[in-house]
Amino acid sequence: MSRNRLSFLALAAFLTCWAAACSQPQPAAPPDTRAADETAIRAGDADFIKFAAAKDLDKIVGLYQDDAVIFSAGSPAVVGKDNIHKFFEPVVSGPPTQFAFSNVTVDVARSGDLAEDSGSFQVTGTDAKGKAVTQTGKYVLVWKKQADGSWKIAADTSARDK
Repeated sequence: MSRNRLSFLALAAFLTCWAAACSQPQPAAPPDTRAADETAIRAGDADFIKFAAAKDLDKIVGLYQDDAVIFSAGSPAVVGKDNIHKFFEPVVSGPPTQFAFSNVTVDVARSGDLAEDSGSFQVTGTDAKGKAVTQTGKYVLVWKKQADGSWKIAADTSARDK
């Protein structure tokens, strides 16, 4: 065969393969569920406030995934549900405590599997003498979508204003 004919056959084979590859159907983009996911995460925030008011430790801890981590100023990282349970025990076993969140923003990744939830918090309770005490600060939560479609907190950190 002549050199031109081999080049032509190679080019024709390449173009045939390229055309076949281009004509394959592309996988559809996953549906955009960010609005519904944001609503679910905001409901999780509301559940935390409700569970804390009810002193329901198991439901508070249930908002966290098994290997979640809490970072709290001046303390070592709290890792895993058993330790998170111990972390929140004083909150639910002590005097009534009220939580409130404000200036909350929720940003769900386009992938739909991660979200960031941040804002301000206010915690109101009483000290050992029965005097009202209010603490304010900022928080950031990282939420991960679970295999069943629910959202769980993967990381939790906060900083007091004062």
